[in-house]
Order: sequence, then structure tokens, then C-alpha cells
Amino acid sequence: MIAAMAGAAGAAAEDCATSADLRAGYVDADCDMLADPPTDAADLRDPNTLVWAYSPIEDPAVYAELFRPFTRHLAACVGRQIVYYPVQSEEAQVQAMADGLLHFAGFATGSTVSAVERAGAHPFAAKGTEDGMRGYRLIAIVRAESGYRSLDQLDGARIAHTTEQSNSGHHAPRRFFPEEGLIPGRDYDPIMSGGHAQSILGVMNGDYDMAAVASDVFERMIERARIERGDFRVLYQSPLFPTSSFALAHDLDPGLAARLRACFFDFEFPARMSREFHGDSRFVPVRYAVDWQAVRDVLKQDAPMPD
Repeated sequence: MIAAMAGAAGAAAEDCATSADLRAGYVDADCDMLADPPTDAADLRDPNTLVWAYSPIEDPAVYAELFRPFTRHLAACVGRQIVYYPVQSEEAQVQAMADGLLHFAGFATGSTVSAVERAGAHPFAAKGTEDGMRGYRLIAIVRAESGYRSLDQLDGARIAHTTEQSNSGHHAPRRFFPEEGLIPGRDYDPIMSGGHAQSILGVMNGDYDMAAVASDVFERMIERARIERGDFRVLYQSPLFPTSSFALAHDLDPGLAARLRACFFDFEFPARMSREFHGDSRFVPVRYAVDWQAVRDVLKQDAPMPD
């Protein structure tokens, strides 16, 4: 009986190792879809200075200032120096964690999957309230005075996506727009703007006829008076997606990782940070295997664009 159970456990671990979409060299023996920590204690990291970054959805300098109280809280709580690193792109952020330059990070929704699979990231928290994690939607926006009333009218138009790593800015449009009669790669060639704010401002300035962006970024720009809601029309909105994740590197010392998680959940957002994040007041626990299922489904169904 014991031998049979051991054999079943070994088979399960082997199945995880072969079926998980993780970079070569990572192992998922416990089937949680995350890279297991190194088994050799010598390969675990326990640095005196911790470096982190938040997804550059908008201007990185904005978040460096916005998260300053949180960075100070972590430094005092963990007892280490905490350095905020303003990355310039989602791809650079994922690569920085893969290269061991980041010890933890806040990843955008789509980049969370890339960070898990390519960089061994362990998502454990998201912004939220006492009611749980907040979500957002892909929205398709045009200028209010444009003649466009539905997506199927945009054949041949100048349409902005954000980056190839973005869920709402690239993968979700490729998944959902065809159901509305607009096929990326056939009916239009996506123009990569570099970010959601760039796409939104590009529509406002007439550079793009339409843009696929995240609803939360759109709302924040309205609240900051960078744009006026009345200047835009929303043609489409998707089902709800989870918001950005906060993830630890998989090879941190377990004691350090536990302290970081506890310090995250002990932090109450100051008033300005709460306002900027639509009333979110705290970090809430997440389970990557469950909470990012919808995002992984989009990525799997997002077939390559036609030639």
C-alpha cells in the first residue's frame, strides 16, 4: 500500500514536471503550477538589500513615489534595505527577475504568467479590499466624435495594442475581438504603443482610431485629470480579469519569504495610495493556479495571428 502511494506521488510529480509550462530547469513537484524552491540550501538567496519593481503600466516615476511609504514599511518590517527599481517595460521586468536582479515585484496581469513560467515568480498577493481582490476589463476606446459604433466597423483602421506581454493590451483583444467581427492580423495590423497610457493618449491625439487598454488605467487617467471621459467612447468591454499580482522570486530563503509575505499583509494603504488604486486598501492573498485561470485560458486560446 505504501509503495503504491509513493508510486502515485512520484507519477503526479512527474506529470507536473512534464505538463507545467515552466522554463527548462524549473520543477513543479507539488503541482501548484509554480517553480519549486531549490533543494540545495546553498542555492537559496538571503540578501541584505532587496530590489523590487512595479509593472510600468504608466510612467515608472509615478509608482516610485506612490509606493514610497510601502517601501519604507517593508524596510522597517523586514529589517533590510529595500530598493525600488523603475523598469521601463514589462519584458525587461520579467527578464530582470529571471536574471536574479529582482527579489520581488508587482507584475501586470499578463506579465504574471510570463514571470511564473520564465522567471520562477511566486504570485502571492494582489491589491484589494476587505472584500477581496479587485478586477479590471479590457476595453476598446475611440474618440467620442468618431463615427465608429462597433468593432466590426474598424476593418483597416489604426488600432493600438500595448505590448506583446500585456493581457488586456494584446492577448485579450486577439481572443475576444474576433467574436465581435474584428480579427487582429487580418482586419488590422496592431500597432504596439508601448503602454496603456500611450495608447489612450494616442487615441485622444488622433494617432490611433481605436486602442485596446485596461479599464483601471483608463479610470486612473480620468481621476488624475490627464484625460476627460467625455472625449472617449467605449465600444467593447471584456469579462473581468484579476488585477496585477505581487510575486516573490522562487529562490528566496523560506524565512525571508515568509517575513515578506507577512509584511505585505500587515500594510494598510495610505490615503493617496488608496485613491490612486480605486479604493483598494490592502494586499490580499491570491492563488495563482485558481485566480489566474482565466488569464491562462486567454493565452491558450490566443492563436498566432494570420500571415
